[in-house]
Amino acid sequence: MTSIFDLSFQHEDIDSKIAAALERLSQTFRVLLWEKTKAHNLSPIQIQILVYLLYHSQEAPTIGQIASRFSLTPATVSDTVKTLSNKSLVTRQAGVHDRRATSVVLTESGTKIAKKLAAWADIIRDHIARFAPGEKMVVMKFLMHLIETLQQAGLINIARMCITCKYFQALAHPDSETPHYCKLIDKPLGEASLRLDCPDHEFKP
Repeated sequence: MTSIFDLSFQHEDIDSKIAAALERLSQTFRVLLWEKTKAHNLSPIQIQILVYLLYHSQEAPTIGQIASRFSLTPATVSDTVKTLSNKSLVTRQAGVHDRRATSVVLTESGTKIAKKLAAWADIIRDHIARFAPGEKMVVMKFLMHLIETLQQAGLINIARMCITCKYFQALAHPDSETPHYCKLIDKPLGEASLRLDCPDHEFKP
């Protein structure tokens, strides 16, 4: 199959253009993340884990859950957490739901650092904000369905989106401004209310 980076092919193939554009965007995220690593003497994955823990503290993530979230092995995450622990940024505790599992929790110092680091990608959002709502909605739905497809192919481990959840009913009321329905909270949902990462998510059987 012809590479998406072969310009003679890419110029005539919309799928290749989209894939190449996403790859270019991923470079931007990497650059932004690396800028933070130099300022705080932390690796990219250390920063990502700290920010993840900041906004998922109520879930008390385990080593295995963190590994799944970032498509890493438990051994790699365990080593990273050990390094963060040595920096007094995280601690390990017995799991809330399974005492045999180890949950990772931010320390007070870790929370302060994570809050400083949490805005590392906000500049991307600021540029997205300049586009019209209709354009953004089309892109959001496309990306969600792309993530769903990649998850089904085994290329993404976790995608806790509405559209992959057993509680979600698409187009339950197709002619309404809130056409979808969440059976868990017993409420209709509009397109703008669809979640990319929901803590109550359960995969469809």
